[in-house]
Amino acid sequence: MDIEKTDIELIGLLLKGDQSKFQKLYSRYKRKIFLVCLRYAKNRMEAEDFLQDSFINIYNSIHQFDQSKGKFTSWITRVAINTCLMHIRKKSLQFISSDLVDVINSPHDDGMSGLDKLSLQDLTKLIQGLPNGYRVVFNMYVVDGYSHKEIANQLSISESTSKSQLFKARKQLQTILKTSNLELKYG
Repeated sequence: MDIEKTDIELIGLLLKGDQSKFQKLYSRYKRKIFLVCLRYAKNRMEAEDFLQDSFINIYNSIHQFDQSKGKFTSWITRVAINTCLMHIRKKSLQFISSDLVDVINSPHDDGMSGLDKLSLQDLTKLIQGLPNGYRVVFNMYVVDGYSHKEIANQLSISESTSKSQLFKARKQLQTILKTSNLELKYG
């Protein structure tokens, strides 16, 4: 009888040479990581590419995972986000020029006026429709919890550009919600 192994047990066996244990980790987390990739990608096909490369990076750096620093799920999510960002940077991410007046005059508000009531699928579609710069910063700040300083460092942009991109992403999402008669799904 094959008893379900914990992530740590699977990693230990993998590091000892049992390559088949990676397939179990992949099966366990492919959906979660795909959802992360889908938020950063323009479409499903690009998300699948991000997913594949994320798991290649996870496999190649599994020896760097340190359970004393956090959960395995947090670590693989971070690897996936970094993989997505690497792909986006390779495509020479072009941020829409920021207007500092927008940032200075905008109140810092994490509320999204109805976005919190959208289904995950509807929200993902809306996010995928954003321009690259908006989409990346929105995901990193709102969904993944990065600070503007961390975003600026990761993307080689200024903090004010990060703030501006977030402001404009929110504004565009709010406009789409107001003009499209989207049915908000509750629960």
